[in-house]
Amino acid sequence: MSEGTPSSHVLVVEDEPTIRQAVVDRLRAEGFTVTEAADGPSAVSAFEAGSPDAVLLDLMLPGFDGLEVCRRIQSARPVPVLMLTARDDETDLLVGLGVGADDYMTKPFSMREVVARLRALLRRVERAERLARTTGRLDLAGLVVDPATRGVTVDGTAVHLTPLEFDLLCALATEPGTVRSREVLMREVWGWGDATGTRTLDSHVKSLRAKIGAERVRTVHGVGYALQVPA
Repeated sequence: MSEGTPSSHVLVVEDEPTIRQAVVDRLRAEGFTVTEAADGPSAVSAFEAGSPDAVLLDLMLPGFDGLEVCRRIQSARPVPVLMLTARDDETDLLVGLGVGADDYMTKPFSMREVVARLRALLRRVERAERLARTTGRLDLAGLVVDPATRGVTVDGTAVHLTPLEFDLLCALATEPGTVRSREVLMREVWGWGDATGTRTLDSHVKSLRAKIGAERVRTVHGVGYALQVPA
C-alpha cells in the first residue's frame, strides 16, 4: 500500500450528503479508492465487506453513532480512523481515542487537510510494519513492549492500547529517558511536518498515561515528553 494510490482504500462515513459527496469526490481525485456509508449499521457492513485501509468517520450518525462504529470495526480489525466532529470538546475527543480513533478533525474542515491527515495515517501504518520487523522486545522495568505482536504488559498484566497509542509508546520507548520534542513525535508517529496537531498528541499522552501509569511518561514543559524508567 502506498499513499494516495488506488490500492489505498478509504471508507467515508458521513450522513450529510453534501459533505460526503465533496469528500468522496476529492479523495477519488487524489487517487484513493473510496467506499461510502451514511449511517452506523451500513458503515460496519461496508467495513466488513470492503476491508478499507483507513476510515473517515463522522461522530454523529443515524442508527448508532461514530463511537459505536469505531468500537465495532476496531474489535474486528485494527484500522486507522480519522474522526470528524462538529464539537471541539476534550471529553468527546478522549472517548473517541479510547475506542480506537487515531486522529480527529472539527467541522468545518478543508479538503486539503483531510487528504493530508489520511495520508499521514497511512504512512504511520507502513512505519509500524517496518518497526515490527526491525525492533526487538523492549523490557523497561516492568513495562514490556513487543513490536512484533504489538503487545504491552505492565508488571505482568496485559494492557490494551489503540494502534496510535502503541506507536506513540514505541517512539518513546526506543529511547527511554530521552526527551522527544512535540515536533519529532508529530513527525515520527503522525507523519506531520509541523506541530500544529499537538492537542492530539497531548490527548494521546493523557490516555497512554492512564493505561501504563502516569509516572512513566514525563512532561518537559515547552519541549515534549520522555518515557521515565524507574531505577
